[in-house]
Amino acid sequence: MPEVTFIQDDGQVTKVQAENGQSILQIALDNGIPMEHACGGNGFCTTCMCNVESGMEHLSPRNDREEAMGIIEDPARLSCQSEVNGDVTVKVIEY
Repeated sequence: MPEVTFIQDDGQVTKVQAENGQSILQIALDNGIPMEHACGGNGFCTTCMCNVESGMEHLSPRNDREEAMGIIEDPARLSCQSEVNGDVTVKVIEY
């Protein structure tokens, strides 16, 4: 099981176990970690954007929805479109 580490703006660090193939957003919500998602996690906004601090190689490839929203350079990813397949550390961006 992958371990996902969330770093929030206030410095709080939360480590959780996840299933392979789950999105970062779903993992956060399942574990009570606040993460904006105005479009309901459908990849049509950027409110769930996060920065991947480590483990980018353990995420699904960037997809067309991310690119359409202008998320084209690392470390930025849309958490709703990024599926985990290994250990990842992400910085939650609060708006």
